[in-house]
Amino acid sequence: MALTILNNLASLNTKRHLEESSDKFAQAAERLSTGRRINKSGDDAAGLSISTTIEGQVRSIQQAKRNAQDALSLMQVAEGGMNDINNLVIRLRELAIQAASDNIGDAERNMVQFEVDQLKQEIDRLSESTRFFDTSLLNGQGRDFVFQIGPDNDENNRLEYDASKLDLSLSALGLSGVDVSSVSSARSSLESIDESMTAIAEPRAQLGALQTRLNSISTSLSVYEENMTAAKSRIVDADIAKESAELVKAQVLQKAGVAVLAQANMAPALALKLLGD
Repeated sequence: MALTILNNLASLNTKRHLEESSDKFAQAAERLSTGRRINKSGDDAAGLSISTTIEGQVRSIQQAKRNAQDALSLMQVAEGGMNDINNLVIRLRELAIQAASDNIGDAERNMVQFEVDQLKQEIDRLSESTRFFDTSLLNGQGRDFVFQIGPDNDENNRLEYDASKLDLSLSALGLSGVDVSSVSSARSSLESIDESMTAIAEPRAQLGALQTRLNSISTSLSVYEENMTAAKSRIVDADIAKESAELVKAQVLQKAGVAVLAQANMAPALALKLLGD
């Protein structure tokens, strides 16, 4: 290489390599500090596009899982009210059996009738007061719920529950005429009570099946979320071991570059020795 004063090619070459090692050091430091391999589109444009799409899918899955859990809460509220009403109907049957026997007198039967009247009023009250926020669930005035339980916009990602078909009011159950003031009326009331128990059991079983399905949906969404997050991780997350090695390598190259650049900058001074003092 020629010994020149105006253009120090060795210095320029060393400076260029020093800038490259400095850029690699900055990139490794950024990845280690953020934990992400892709911090801007220049790092990996295609990877950033794919990871952004996956991120949207993951967050949609998370929301769908919350929707499924909220739907499960609604079912549990309805089922709790149904359970209370069912217990009251069972108590009605117990009282009807008691009143159907001649081993109690009219005075005792009247006291039994008083409890029956209170139970009937409570059945009606429960059917009216069982609500999920402002929506009735047990009086036949509910609405058709549609739950978004998946991340995509199609029918396979939705679940329907029609609360308007569930009516457990006293009249709907056929219990308005339950009377135990006499042996004959108590005995005839047993048939109505048994029919009402059947009327409660069927929708309760359906509600239980929906709860089981929602639990399964939540589990499935959790697995889906885990797999999609793993896919995003493989694209976006930094390999800490690799980036640590790159950081150390860049540091060594930086120090070597600075030392060599200092020597290269001294080269033009050697030309002065050829000119003498």
